[in-house]
Amino acid sequence: MAEALLKSTKVRLVFNYGKDEKGKDILKSKLFSNIRMDATADEIQAFAKAIASLSTKPLMTVERDDSKDILS
Repeated sequence: MAEALLKSTKVRLVFNYGKDEKGKDILKSKLFSNIRMDATADEIQAFAKAIASLSTKPLMTVERDDSKDILS
């Protein structure tokens, strides 16, 4: 049976930079590496709010990206 081992965790914050000439949202993201692999959703949300408070652009989404190695 295969086993998945957590290798790394990253957090992506997506900010809204306004609208383009066609009325679509302009979204830009910032990726943060070296996040504790055992960080809870509440801890990541608190981190995202702290970082977003330093920006003049509104925070749209917070994404967690876990990378895993699959071992057989």
